[in-house]
Amino acid sequence: MSAAPADPAESLPGNSTLGELVSAYIRVLANEHGSSAHTLRAYDRELHNFAAWVTATYGADQAPDRIEHTHIRSYLSTLYDRGLSKASAARALASIRSWFKWLARTGRVQQNVAALVSTPKLPKHLPRVPSIEQMNRVVDTVEEDAAAWPTRDKAILELLYGCGMRNAELIGLNLNDIHWANEAILVRGKGQKQRYVPLGDAAAQALRAYLAERSARLAATSPAATSSALFLNLRLRGLGKPGHDARLTTRSVGRIVKRLAMLRGLPSDVHPHTLRHAFGTHLLEEGADLRAIQELLGHERLSTTQRYTQLTTAQLTQVYDRTHPRAK
Repeated sequence: MSAAPADPAESLPGNSTLGELVSAYIRVLANEHGSSAHTLRAYDRELHNFAAWVTATYGADQAPDRIEHTHIRSYLSTLYDRGLSKASAARALASIRSWFKWLARTGRVQQNVAALVSTPKLPKHLPRVPSIEQMNRVVDTVEEDAAAWPTRDKAILELLYGCGMRNAELIGLNLNDIHWANEAILVRGKGQKQRYVPLGDAAAQALRAYLAERSARLAATSPAATSSALFLNLRLRGLGKPGHDARLTTRSVGRIVKRLAMLRGLPSDVHPHTLRHAFGTHLLEEGADLRAIQELLGHERLSTTQRYTQLTTAQLTQVYDRTHPRAK
C-alpha cells in the first residue's frame, strides 16, 4: 500500500484550478501547521476571494505561474475601491504571500511574486487600555442585573484579564486544563502552541463558584449530561449531540465583555482583546519583566510584547518628572 502524499499539492493534477490549489493550501495549514479555526476561516475567505477575482478578470484557465505582482496590486486596488481599510488589504496580502510561498515550495510557481508587493503602510495607533481601577470595578461588580450567568461571566473576566488569554484560547479551555495542584492553566495558543499561565487566587475563586453552578445545571438537564468544555453557553445548546459540547463561542464572549464593560462606564469599543492588552500593560506598569510578560501572553517575538512599553510612556514620564532630581 503506497504512502499518502506528503503535501496535498502532490495529489492534484497539473491543470488544477486556483480554487483547488487554495483548498489544498488550507488543508496544509490545518494538518501540518495546526492553524487555529479563526486563521483557517480568514485565509480561506481571503484566498478564495482573490482566486475568484483572478478567474473573473483573466479567465478560468489562468494558472498561478501566470499571475504577476502587478495583478496582485490591481486586486488590492479593488479592495480599496470597495471601501476596505489598509489593514484589511494588508491581511489579504499576507494571505496571498503565504499561499504563493507554498506554491513556490511545491513547484507550482517559480517565485513568490506576492513578495514584490509592498505592504500597505498602516497608521500606528495604540489601543485604549482601561486603568487598573476601571478593570477592578468591572470584574468585581458582575451581578445579576448585568450578567445572564453571573458566576460564569465573572470567571470569564477573571481569566481574560487575570491570565491575559486570547478569546479563542478562553473558549478552547477544557475542564482538565485546570491544574489546581500547580495553580496553573494549560492554554493552547496560536499554532497549537501550549503554555501554562498562573491561576491567581481571584480567578481560582471565581472558577470554583462557576464550576459548582455548571455541575448543577448539567445535572438538572440530565443526570448523564457531560461536557469537556470549561465554559458552556447559557441554554446548553448542542449538549449531547455528536461533535457538540455546548461550548461557548468567541462571539458570545465578545457580547458578554462588551455588555459588562459598558454597564460600568467603559467605552463601547471594549472587547476581549482589550482585557488582554490591559493584562500586559498593567503588569508592565507594576514592574514586571518584559520577557516574563512575553511568556505569559504567548508572544512568539519580543517585539510584539514591546508594544506595551508604548502604552506606558506617559506614566513613565510622570514618574520621571516626580522623582528625578534633574527633572525638577
